[in-house]
Order: sequence, then structure tokens, then C-alpha cells
Amino acid sequence: MTDAGNAAYQRLKARFARIAALGEAQAMLHWDASAVMPPGGAAARGEQLATLAGLSHELMVDPGMATDLAEATADGPWDGANLALMRHAQARATALPTALVENSARASAACETVWREARAASDFTRVAPYLAEVVKLQRETAAALSAATGLSPYDALMEGFQRGIGAADVEPIFDAYEAFLRDALPRAEERQARLPPAIEPQGPFAVEVQRALCREMAGRAGLDFNHARLDESLHPFCGGTPSDVRITTRYDPAAFAQALLGVLHETGHALYERGLPDAQARQPVGEAAGMAAHESQSLIIEMQVSRSDAFLGFLGPKLSTAFGGDAAAYAPENLARLWRRVQRGFIRVEADELTYPAHVILRFRLERALIGGELAVADLPGAWNDGFARLLGLTPPDDARGCLQDIHWYDGAFGYFPSYTLGAMAAAQLMRAARIAVPGLDAALAHGDMAPLLGWLRRHVHGQGSRLGFQDLLREATGKPLDPADFTAHLTDRYL
Repeated sequence: MTDAGNAAYQRLKARFARIAALGEAQAMLHWDASAVMPPGGAAARGEQLATLAGLSHELMVDPGMATDLAEATADGPWDGANLALMRHAQARATALPTALVENSARASAACETVWREARAASDFTRVAPYLAEVVKLQRETAAALSAATGLSPYDALMEGFQRGIGAADVEPIFDAYEAFLRDALPRAEERQARLPPAIEPQGPFAVEVQRALCREMAGRAGLDFNHARLDESLHPFCGGTPSDVRITTRYDPAAFAQALLGVLHETGHALYERGLPDAQARQPVGEAAGMAAHESQSLIIEMQVSRSDAFLGFLGPKLSTAFGGDAAAYAPENLARLWRRVQRGFIRVEADELTYPAHVILRFRLERALIGGELAVADLPGAWNDGFARLLGLTPPDDARGCLQDIHWYDGAFGYFPSYTLGAMAAAQLMRAARIAVPGLDAALAHGDMAPLLGWLRRHVHGQGSRLGFQDLLREATGKPLDPADFTAHLTDRYL
């Protein structure tokens, strides 16, 4: 490494640290908007977010950045990967005019605010013009990125969430899963019908008790509340920064499972953020390896661990003590029938893990058509209902249980949805590898001890940051790239 090359690289690190700090400020403003901001703050918040997005973009496209990238040299795998990621980020940024970045942030903030009202009223027409503006700007963004990267417009958006995975990779995986589901779903329903009926725990379940239990279980999973908060929002999420993680859930006094399992899901995200390499903080290489990788970490905690026979044996008595009532309702075998119940339904976030990918497949196909111009925003509700009927044999009775249920499109996130099912598949693959590598893993889970699993994930996933791409991360951790067969084997073992 030459002195000039090293000096240029150090300047780049300082610049990216500033960009990351602006991103952290945006993340906290997004959390605030979802968790505590009064409705009257929405317009000002949109301007704040647009301004920060514009400042970040200006730092990225400054001519000095290009000069330093041309001169910089880096030694070792971490610095080499960091420099490559810097170049990748700058190439994407320079493809986009600052005005487009700011307008997109402003339109998404406005659309999200109206979406909350439209969803509550189950009235798509109320938000449709706002979504049309978001889609228009996303198409412009996709076209600009496509011209700069050589990717298709939709793939260019996907790359913003998970590098190295495109529609051509996803489509055959999803087509194969649809064929698997066509056979597996009726078989699972038939097998389930032969089991004794599950006993529903009887509420009400005091929100303060739920809140304490959720916090306890998140802490048991390994979340350090010196660097984390648990709050409430309309749509559960994980946000904030690696040293100040914010997770949210929603509580229902009539049913506790939604909040508890939602917190465990978001805790998986939070643990990933907390486990990222401190030495690479605020550098591209110190970030998570993408959203499919991120979803694998939430789903390994929520689906692979928290619904396992071993962990339910620990959790059942805790629930019985917390809520009282019929102890049989909290027996591990009854919790398994409740929480591993296959049931066709309209709401993605409430879906079982067998039918959940169908929800994602639908959204992948629709958002690809929206970006490609084959589907008009006004036609979205009908296309949604038709596609849902084909995949799961149900027609949503209203828009709230149809195309209004998710925040993602209304917040401008197109290309994200495939990450959910890719993450579920990766979670099954990682859990299989962890069980082989960590003797006694299930015995530890039977005592509520997730530390052995967390230690393995810290070494093989969290601590790797984005040094490796999604496929290489899986190769190093499990010995192979993404293998959907591990997921279908897990589903077959659990449900068939």
C-alpha cells in the first residue's frame, strides 16, 4: 500500500463514517415516527428525512470521493472488502440525482402517513395517488440504477437490499416452492386434522405482564438492554443503530403470542446488529450482509428456536406462571399444536412458516410488475386478490387484509420482499449446520439457554459483517451456498 493510497483510503473511511452517522440519525427519526411521533409531526418529519437523505447523497457523489476511490489502496481481507463496497455504493449513488433521492424520501414519508389512515379505514383509494407517486419515483430510480449497473430495473432495486441475488435467481426457487406447497399444504392440513384439537389459552393477558415477559425472553436470547429498547408500534420492526437498537411490537390483551413471537423475531434482527464487528463500525464492511441475511437471523430465533420442541419445554412453564389458567394450555405439545398450526390466512405477519412463502411470492410478482410497468397502481387490489386466490385458495374480504396490510411499498421499499423467504431458507440451513457443529445445542435450548447458538452465530454470521456476500457467507458457515432443500426438509419434518 502506497502512502498516497493509504491516505486516500483513510479519507474515504472518514467520509463513510460521516455518511453512516447521517444514516443513524435517519434510522432514529424513522423509529420515532413509528413509535412516538404525534400525527401532526409527519410533514416536518418528511422534510427532515429528505434533507438527511440529500446530505448523505451529496457526500457520496462529491468529486473528491471519486478521486479518492481512484487512488485508494487497501491491504487485507477486511480493508479490501471495505474498499470494494465503497466503490459499489458510490457507483449506485452517482447514478441518482440528489433531487430524485430527496423527492423519493419525501414522497415515501407522505405516503406512509396516509397509508396508516387508509389501512385503518380499509380504503385503498385514499392512498392510491400517493402510492402512484412513490412507484413513479421508484421506477425512475430503478431505471437510473439499471443504466449504471447493467442490471434489470427490478434487479437494481433488489441489489439495494441483498447484493448478488436477482429475479433470475429467485424465480425458480419460488416456482419450485409453489409446486412443493401445492402438494405439502393439503397433506399438512390432513395430518393436523388427525391430531387432538389445541387448547387455546384463555385471556385476558395483561399488557404489563406481556411486556415484562417479552423483555425477559429477549434478554434470555442475548439482547443487552443497555444498548436496546422495546417499544410499541403499528407494525413491529427493528431499527436504530448497532449500539442503540430499537425493537417494537404490538400487544393484544386477548392473545399474547403475537407480541411474544414478534419480539423474538425482532430480537433476532437486534442480535445481528449488536454482533456486527466493532472494529468496522460505520464502515460498509461493518454493516449486515444484506436483508436476506438479516431475515435469516430473525427467523432462526423465532421459527427455528422458539417453536422447537426443546425450547417449548422450557417456555411452557414460564407462560403458565405468567398468565395462570389451565396449565394444559401451556404444555409443550399443546403450544406446538398452537404455534405450528398450518392455517391459510390473509395476513403475512400472522402466517405459519409453511404458507408464509406464498405471501412473499405474491408480493415478489406484483412489485416486479409494478416496477416493470405491467401493473398499474389502480389495479393493485384486484391483482392482489387474484394472485392470493391462486396461491392459497382464498380471496381477501377487504383491502386491509389485502394490499394495504404491509408498510413496505408505501414506504418506498421495492425489492425487499424476496429477502423474507430467502432468509427463512438460510435460517433452516444455518440451524442444521449449527446443530452439527455445536453438540448439545437442543439440550441447551431445553433449559432456555440460547448462548451456544448465539456464540456460533456471532462467529459465523454476525461478526463477519458484510465482508462476504450472502452466498459466500453461507458457504463458509455451512459448506454450501443457499440450498432450499434444507428448508423443505425442515418443513417436511415438522409438518408432514
